[in-house]
Amino acid sequence: MTPPMGWSSWNQFGDEINEELLHDTIDTMASNGLRNAGYIFINLDDGWQRYRGNRSEHPLEADPVKFPNGIKALADYAHDRGFKLGIYSGPGQSTCAGYTGSEGHEKEDAAMFASWGIDHLKYDSCCSEGIDAPKAEVQAIVLKMSEALVATHRPIVYHACHCGWADIWEWAAGEGANQWRIGQDISDDFNYPGNREKYYFDVLDMLDRGNNVSKYTGPGHWNDYDMLIIGLHGESSQLVGTGASNIEYRTHFSIWALVSSPLLIGSDVRTLNDDSLETLTNKEIIAVNQDPDGAPHQLVQGTASSYLQIYAKPLNDGGYAIALLNRGSTTADMTLSIPRDLTMDWDLYLVRDLWKHEDHGPYDIPYTTEVMPHEAKMLRVSEVTNTKRKERSARPRFIFDE
Repeated sequence: MTPPMGWSSWNQFGDEINEELLHDTIDTMASNGLRNAGYIFINLDDGWQRYRGNRSEHPLEADPVKFPNGIKALADYAHDRGFKLGIYSGPGQSTCAGYTGSEGHEKEDAAMFASWGIDHLKYDSCCSEGIDAPKAEVQAIVLKMSEALVATHRPIVYHACHCGWADIWEWAAGEGANQWRIGQDISDDFNYPGNREKYYFDVLDMLDRGNNVSKYTGPGHWNDYDMLIIGLHGESSQLVGTGASNIEYRTHFSIWALVSSPLLIGSDVRTLNDDSLETLTNKEIIAVNQDPDGAPHQLVQGTASSYLQIYAKPLNDGGYAIALLNRGSTTADMTLSIPRDLTMDWDLYLVRDLWKHEDHGPYDIPYTTEVMPHEAKMLRVSEVTNTKRKERSARPRFIFDE
């Protein structure tokens, strides 16, 4: 009912995956704080299968060299250590990387996944139906596997991956999907001019795309902005991109939290540096992502073309998560006005800086702070009640908005 959190193998390793890597990943996440922060899904992407080629020529089974003990043993290993295991397939005769697909065997494969103890399925329809596929065809594909999963009576998170084509956000929840991609593959970039190779979306591309479809997200059904690129540093074996700065990766994480995207780490967790690990385990930012209401975010100040933007997300406790985003190249003062930006009639409010873990206020005038280039200040604002005016703290400096 909240966005899935975990790790996925594709961005860093492609199909170069095996049992030892998965054991190492599970053990590392159990010891370095990632599991305790909420990252519990360990998701095998494409390449776990034994055969390349069409399903009509080969059965779907695990590669006995890569996974000598089988997938059920791997699921047991994950479950015993407090994790869940995910797997990958697609509705074509073969998958996107050319391995055996599930076309015509949906019920059989769903039952097999359930018998293995699988907890998450990424079902990648790029292998069978591309960007020009009629919406009705894609809907039928998504629904067919959805019904097969339901028939197993095992709770399996269902990721309908169709690269943001066929207006999938409009109908995927109705077909039983729990998450769906809103755009094409992410690149390891914060803001690359245009789309790399006329295909990949950077962090800000994903944000802009999601602003138009935010109303379709909510508990149990999530807009998926693709895997996290934190920790890749331009060294992914699969993604294009030169990497981002620590500030940009932190902003990326802030945005994914605010928009309620699934948080799936795409880098090698065994080699994360201190900055990346600190970013990924910020429990106050994660709490914004995991807020039980799953309310849509909204652009409340600025426009789609503005360098300075303010985003807001209502929270279960009556407060708001706020992102002050500076997309520009120079440091800027940014001002949050509670009455105007949030249409809230609050006399006094508190501000919590979620990266510095500091409280400020209470205030009865707009809150202003400096925001560095490509930084997002993440705030939690809440109303102060039953507080006398004489007890207010010092006011922030005031800047008149244009």
